[in-house]
Amino acid sequence: MTIGKRGGVSGGQRQAKVRLKTAKQRSASSQRWLERQLNDPYVAAAKREGYRSRSAFKLAEMDAKHRLFKPGRRVVDLGAAPGGWAQVAAGRVKAVEGKGQVVAIDILEMEPLAGVEFLRLDFMDEEAPGRLEAMLRDGRADIVLSDMAAQGTGHAGTDHLRVMGLAEAAAEFACRVLDPGGAFVCKVFQGGTERALLDRLKRDFATVRHVKPPASRAESSEMYVVALGFRMPD
Repeated sequence: MTIGKRGGVSGGQRQAKVRLKTAKQRSASSQRWLERQLNDPYVAAAKREGYRSRSAFKLAEMDAKHRLFKPGRRVVDLGAAPGGWAQVAAGRVKAVEGKGQVVAIDILEMEPLAGVEFLRLDFMDEEAPGRLEAMLRDGRADIVLSDMAAQGTGHAGTDHLRVMGLAEAAAEFACRVLDPGGAFVCKVFQGGTERALLDRLKRDFATVRHVKPPASRAESSEMYVVALGFRMPD
């Protein structure tokens, strides 16, 4: 298989499906997860192409469709670890060459990435927005990305509320730092974006769409909201 210049996995031979012998110390869910990883063409492609994670292809596919990145743009990546999205963004805005800028934040540690300025901090910490703004050139951004997800509790209603809380906080930050014409990309889950948040995005952006990139696993409930053409409030 090969990777398109701006998209995901395409073409090539099918890889033989790998089946593992069940180990006594491995649970059934762990067994399924490991088999899925071993048989996932995006996992194999990420390793081959040197990406930190398979999720890099989700962003690459959304960029292929919506043309998010251009050299010189300033990007904020919320929930960045292990760095797949920041890696794609840094390459496409030419951050290593000093043209664009990528600022990333996560509560987890992230190995250094060329062209990426990283802040280890919980985005929900009250200090986080101000510290990110201070890292940005002129305190402004062209794109805000959020692949944040809350730790699952096993209770669907609670998990949905926690994810939407992160999405709303990310949108609030995006509207605070984006320059006119800017873009916002954020993970949501099945059922889409709740009405209050969707209404806000439709008010503040020229175009708002729900997207499920091909690299998102079919069985996953995740989707992304892509908001383009930020309108600066009067």
